[in-house]
Amino acid sequence: MDIGIGALVDELPSDLVITDPDITASYARDQSRFTSWSVPAVVLAPRSTAEASLCLTAAHRHSVPVVIRGAGSGLSGGANGASGAVMVSTHRLKTIVDIDAEARLATVQAGVVTADLRAAAGAVGLHYPPDPGSVEMCTIGGNIATNAGGMCCVKYGVTRDYVAALTVVLADGTIMRTGHTTRKGVVGYDTTGLIVGSEGSLCMVAEATVRLVPAPAPPTTVLATFDALVAAGRAIVGVHRSGTPFSMVEILDGTTVRAVEHHTGMDLAGVNALLLIQYEGNMPQSAQDELAAILSASGATDVVTSSDPQESDMLLQTRRMALPALEGLGDWLLDDVCVPVPRIVELIAAIEHIADRRGLTIGVFGHAGDGNLHPTIIFDASDAEAAGAAHAAFVDITDAALALGGTASGEHGVGRLKRPWLIRELDPADLALQRRLRAAFDPEGMLSPAG
Repeated sequence: MDIGIGALVDELPSDLVITDPDITASYARDQSRFTSWSVPAVVLAPRSTAEASLCLTAAHRHSVPVVIRGAGSGLSGGANGASGAVMVSTHRLKTIVDIDAEARLATVQAGVVTADLRAAAGAVGLHYPPDPGSVEMCTIGGNIATNAGGMCCVKYGVTRDYVAALTVVLADGTIMRTGHTTRKGVVGYDTTGLIVGSEGSLCMVAEATVRLVPAPAPPTTVLATFDALVAAGRAIVGVHRSGTPFSMVEILDGTTVRAVEHHTGMDLAGVNALLLIQYEGNMPQSAQDELAAILSASGATDVVTSSDPQESDMLLQTRRMALPALEGLGDWLLDDVCVPVPRIVELIAAIEHIADRRGLTIGVFGHAGDGNLHPTIIFDASDAEAAGAAHAAFVDITDAALALGGTASGEHGVGRLKRPWLIRELDPADLALQRRLRAAFDPEGMLSPAG
């Protein structure tokens, strides 16, 4: 064990320190592919903000780098272990401190599972909108780290839109509180918004106060099928231009549809693309007519509409099973790119071309209403040539998104996986400023080391 880490371990209470190699090995990496990682020699597991401060104070005193980790459901390598660093896990920070139904606020520790917060809010007639695909296991702290989104972003926005205030621990152990619980507040810089999406590079989020909304009405769900993926893309653009406040616009391509069909036994034969669209409550007849016209003009082959909650949930399961179904086809590399909605047809066409050129199976699904797609590359990791082709396709897709005026990551974060695109996407002056901001938070560069 490194001398500094040994001194850190000796200083901290033993019940905060995990050194069993069988346990620490499970903290080595998140769910990303093609990213470097190291098994941490030590995992620190605080149960309170004060204990988190104790851990980071000791790490700072002994010049030990720190990686912050939530549930490990990330897909960019942002929580991977780094050589010579300790891991600080939030898995014991799992208390829902308070739900204020009148103020529509919830205060939770960083390790609270997102689905648990949504359930607690639902019990008092309220709703926490962010809905990542890993909602049943991901944590609020992890969502804040990556500014997570999900299927409802087209109406509700992303995590940053709901974080009112934070309690964080800086690299030297200082506890800092940011934000406002009032509906409005413009005193000082928006450090809360800056921390959201910072992927553990500025501080450790220990506790968050998030905004809640009234529970939504049971939705009207529309499922439309197409013979061609590009036709579905045209429908997405039409839906976007309509201005109707849909709460969800999701897409699955033919590869994904066939994988879901095989995985679940659903009858989706002959479908080469599928759109799932939801409207909260009863959709006005005028909106139904306009949507029907858009889908028909775009070439939809079949349209099913349901306002029954059980039927709507059954239709939605088609989308929720997309990644598990694709995982059954082989090893996978999940991308996350986002383009302006009017350019989504071009992105879809580019992905199809890349799949053909690289000789790979690439399933496409994602949050089409935001222009945010998750191309999933299927390959054989034991075959070096196949793995090389998969990584090349990943590069191609991300490059294509940037060329279309998009971004290298819509919601999964940069982490280690997409660091090369950070320099390419950001304006040089903006990048330089961000580096100075990081140095202001963490002068010695102890948080989120490169690995």
